[in-house]
Amino acid sequence: MIPKPYLLFLGDAKDDLAIKTAAGISYWKPEWCIGQLSFSNAKATLNLPELSIEKAVKSGAKTLVIGVVNAGGVMPENWKQTLIEATQSGLNIASGMHTRLSSISEIKSSAEENNVELFDLRFNDQTFSTGKGEKRSGKRLLTVGTDCSVGKKYTALAIEKAFVKNNIKASFKATGQTGVLIAEDGIAIDAIVSDFISGAVEWLSPDNDEDHWDIIEGQGSIFHPSFAGVSLGLLHGSQPDAFVVCHEPTRQNMRGVKTPLPTISDVIDETIKLGSLTNKNIKCIGISLNTSAMTEGIGSLKQEIENEFELPCLDPLIDDLTPFVNQIK
Repeated sequence: MIPKPYLLFLGDAKDDLAIKTAAGISYWKPEWCIGQLSFSNAKATLNLPELSIEKAVKSGAKTLVIGVVNAGGVMPENWKQTLIEATQSGLNIASGMHTRLSSISEIKSSAEENNVELFDLRFNDQTFSTGKGEKRSGKRLLTVGTDCSVGKKYTALAIEKAFVKNNIKASFKATGQTGVLIAEDGIAIDAIVSDFISGAVEWLSPDNDEDHWDIIEGQGSIFHPSFAGVSLGLLHGSQPDAFVVCHEPTRQNMRGVKTPLPTISDVIDETIKLGSLTNKNIKCIGISLNTSAMTEGIGSLKQEIENEFELPCLDPLIDDLTPFVNQIK
């Protein structure tokens, strides 16, 4: 368990998607968050109290959580002094970056000198086997996407909540650093050596009661040229009985590249084709629509998608998800 409450570090975030880790924690666990720390050039905010490290410590903060991400998960040089100041002030630091906090000698030394902990959330000491693709007991649902950062984590958490509300046994399974912070459990799957991704997901979602659902957080997209390898290993390892397609309808290209966004139909067809390797009965049960960037036409778009696919189309942060629940009963 990481000591709480948290001061969420936003640094020099370039846009709202860059602070998705901080945003996820503050949305799902607001009681853990005491404030935010931003640089003057940050272009995103959580609208939490803006606190210096000194004020945060006086207010009771225990851990500085790096809540901003960048391409490649590299620790920028201009963050270093702030992180050292945090350790000198008695704050632990939690990070989901690909750069280990403990690999930066000045930060590691300062943490040791000030008796605070460094939590590198992407890394663990668990040894995983390669995936076997063997049938496991219990049920599994995976969220997949037309792109990265479209709401797969939020959808999975909302579905878990809806299942439990409807007296269906369900557990959220985190596969990214933000999910791990929220659930205080799980695996940052993109830090696993590629040969062991599917095996790691099999470990994460082992045999269970026949009426229990593991709701597995998806990552990336099988159509994204940067992240498809992770997404495919996650698909094979999760062996889903059901999946929900997550889509942000205002995008034209996939995030960070010039590749056009695939259609929902493309994602459904390819997920069934590839997913059938480890579960012949895989099926889509609905579409999760991220409408945060829309101001009009939301209802008509949902209806259009429902008519095309004969499946419920819902925004998990706005709508009642009972129609998703009914698909698996």
